[in-house]
Amino acid sequence: MKVTFLGTGTSQGIPLIACNCDVCNSTDQRDKRLRTSILVETDTHTIVVDTGPDFRQQMLNNKVEKLDAVIFTHEHKDHTAGLDDIRAFNYKQRKKIPIYATERVQENLRESFAYIFSEFKYPGIPEIELNTISHSQDFNIGSLKITPILVKHLKLPVLGFRFDRVVFITDANHISDEEIEKTKGADILILNALKKEKHISHYSLDEAIAVAQKTQIPKVFFVHMSHEMGFHADINNELPENIELAFDGLVLEI
Repeated sequence: MKVTFLGTGTSQGIPLIACNCDVCNSTDQRDKRLRTSILVETDTHTIVVDTGPDFRQQMLNNKVEKLDAVIFTHEHKDHTAGLDDIRAFNYKQRKKIPIYATERVQENLRESFAYIFSEFKYPGIPEIELNTISHSQDFNIGSLKITPILVKHLKLPVLGFRFDRVVFITDANHISDEEIEKTKGADILILNALKKEKHISHYSLDEAIAVAQKTQIPKVFFVHMSHEMGFHADINNELPENIELAFDGLVLEI
């Protein structure tokens, strides 16, 4: 299995529009962050977790030519806004793209992309096949078993996912002990860490480190970072030995 970090930034990405801070002006490519998303590839299937506003650019940057499924963590626009661009895969593969999401997220997609679900199908619109998931039930895409992990983004329920030995959790500031149990035995944890200062709905850097240590997963990568986190190189030097900041384009071979 292979995991590619398509984007590792927060909702506005880095650099931010009209921002002239040192991080947004950094020449280190690791400080250029599209909205958070990962690509999971098995021998038979190519899966994207979340289609944010940068989905098109992420597919081009990583030369993705095949898409078998999309899984949504939650309905915020920095995780769903690029859904329209899956139609390129419809054209090429001549089939609908399976979408995996909770009922609540599906309802939001129906409102946000009403034209996809309209009775009159305008030529060229995305073609999708909705599949309902919940935090309490594993599901499979091909031979890959996927375990949903329920976290809270302030009051909003969000799903993280375990793909074999890899756990992906974004947009969280709370996870129960019961849900942490689902991560036991994994080799890699991908977890959100917004910035050093405390935030109302995301883990801060110290909070993310504490959660990572609680899971006892041996290797950890942080994502969904804002420009307020600081320079990639500086923060990496401050982290525990088994933890590092992810960056756009990083590939993990599992």
